[in-house]
Amino acid sequence: MSIFTHICLGTNDLQRARRFYDAVLAPLGIHNLGDFLDQGVGYGHKLAELLILRPLDGTPAHAGNGGTVSFKAPGREAVRAFHAAGLAAGGVDAGAPGPRGAVEHAYGAYLRDPDGNKICAYCFGAND
Repeated sequence: MSIFTHICLGTNDLQRARRFYDAVLAPLGIHNLGDFLDQGVGYGHKLAELLILRPLDGTPAHAGNGGTVSFKAPGREAVRAFHAAGLAAGGVDAGAPGPRGAVEHAYGAYLRDPDGNKICAYCFGAND
């Protein structure tokens, strides 16, 4: 069970962000669940757990330094597909797919989305 109800990331270009997240989350089995009010778009399996939104206060969205949103991947191939899809959809490499030392068998990849938000995908199986 997650400790979060949802996570929000800001964007300055909702259509660009929608194209990026549609592409990068598909290999992980996470779906575009449609518009979230008139402010953004929601992603998840059944409920919108990730919201990509234009800031309510009207000021430009900007990425926070030190923040990362991590997505569960079903295996290493999905991590690699996440990373490749993100690069093809306008993201920037922030850590190529590969083993990560913090947790045994951790395998992950990092991207910056077109608005600079840092995201990653991880799996934890020894032979994924």
